Amino acid sequence: MNILAWIVLGIIAGAIAKAIYPGHQGGSILGTMVLGIVGAFIGGTVFMLINTGTLAITTASLSIPGIIVAVIGAIIALFLYYQFSRRAY
Repeated sequence: MNILAWIVLGIIAGAIAKAIYPGHQGGSILGTMVLGIVGAFIGGTVFMLINTGTLAITTASLSIPGIIVAVIGAIIALFLYYQFSRRAY
């Protein structure tokens, strides 16, 4: 996948994941793009693990199913980020 497709997929998936995930997520357009790209890797890897039973680092493509997988991966990334960055009171 070329770099322009990565950027578009990252922006779309990151924006949708931030809209779905509860609470306020700060960040710029660059942070949203990185979130979407990380989500594409996480979602693609989890999807490959579920389908084939093998762990292979893959990414989602720029298509409707690929965007859905990337959004799910971005939501997982947001969840993990907030779980590990939460302060203990």
